Amino acid sequence: MDAFIANLNRLIINPLILLLFALALVYFLWGVLEFMVNQDNEEKRTTGKKHMVWGIVGLTIMVGVFAIMSLILRTFNISGVNLKTGEVQLR
Repeated sequence: MDAFIANLNRLIINPLILLLFALALVYFLWGVLEFMVNQDNEEKRTTGKKHMVWGIVGLTIMVGVFAIMSLILRTFNISGVNLKTGEVQLR
């Protein structure tokens, strides 16, 4: 069971988290580009602003979840969980 959870984290969950983080970053950068390129079109600039805001919201949520998980693990001295590699060792 430990090997299954470790492989699940390593092969599916960690790459999925990285993909979501990258998508939020690309969404934000797309909004910046849209805002800068469409200086004369207020509607498209507003759309670019919305993309920037939602990209930042997505990035903030992901960083916040990581920070909360780290805080919980350190506060309650929970061992067997490595946030950097995503490994979980059950006992």
